[in-house]
Amino acid sequence: MWQFEYLWLLVLLPLPWLIYRLLPAYREARSAVRVPFFKAMLQAIGATPDAQNNRHDRWQLLLNLLIWALLLLAAARPVEVEKPIVRQQPVRDMMLAIDISQSMETRDYRDENGQLIDRLSAVKAVVKGFIDKRQNDRIGLIVFGSGAFAQAPMTLDHSSLDILLDETAIGMAGPNTAIGDAIGLSIKLLDAAKEREKVLILLTDGNDTSSAIEPQHAAIMAKNHDIVIHTIAIGDPKASGEDKVDLTALKRIARTSNGRFFRADDSSALEQVYATLDAMTPHDVKTLSHQPKRDWFWLPLGAALLLLCLYHLLAIAAARLPRMHPHSKES
Repeated sequence: MWQFEYLWLLVLLPLPWLIYRLLPAYREARSAVRVPFFKAMLQAIGATPDAQNNRHDRWQLLLNLLIWALLLLAAARPVEVEKPIVRQQPVRDMMLAIDISQSMETRDYRDENGQLIDRLSAVKAVVKGFIDKRQNDRIGLIVFGSGAFAQAPMTLDHSSLDILLDETAIGMAGPNTAIGDAIGLSIKLLDAAKEREKVLILLTDGNDTSSAIEPQHAAIMAKNHDIVIHTIAIGDPKASGEDKVDLTALKRIARTSNGRFFRADDSSALEQVYATLDAMTPHDVKTLSHQPKRDWFWLPLGAALLLLCLYHLLAIAAARLPRMHPHSKES
């Protein structure tokens, strides 16, 4: 589709004609010799007045009008509007907080081949599948043990996120479990996000033993920042010490922040948890339309410049031709 960005400029097309018709002719005062017998002299030599200059002036006037029209067309900026480009923008920011304390090396999960694997390996396998399905969401990664650390900022580059997840190892954040600190760091990172829907998925197999922030207080802070926390318990509630997961605390955290609590006793249960979360957080996206415009102002502008160049070249050639005639006669 074609259009002019400044169509109103075409109103100025008749301006030179109006000036030519309405303004008086330009007259320049010069000293001249009046010859009263000019006509008689012309008759004596059998010559007539040359009207070439009048024809030349008419052609020059038409050329000037054409160049004026071409310049106005270029100034009006003709553009070709192409088909709209539709892209998707994420409307949800999601943070994954994964427990990598020493207890995550317990081998009580089985892989697809039925081999025993540690808890962190099982979590990684399911988390990768979950990330791959969330292509339109910005996802960040926090790992926590004795302290909480940002492993990956909020990003749409899920390939890099998978690599950083692979590099996560048990015990690299310390042997203990700091659930409250992980929630606090998630609030700080998610608070800078511009989108309204913010989700934190907290995976842990232990109870809080080393947080500077009490988990329940951190959950209240998350609710005040419109962050929903879904908690996933991986550990064994019948175990003792740090290996025992505090189901009551995780349920309270989820309830306080309007989230949900899940139990994941094995790999299949963990996959069901993420399937439920995937259904709870649908792929809502904003569709933005942009129509590229291709400028074509250079065509009338180039035509005007070309006409001017041709006119001056022809004028120069015409001026030199009479000078060449005497030399041709002498030869």
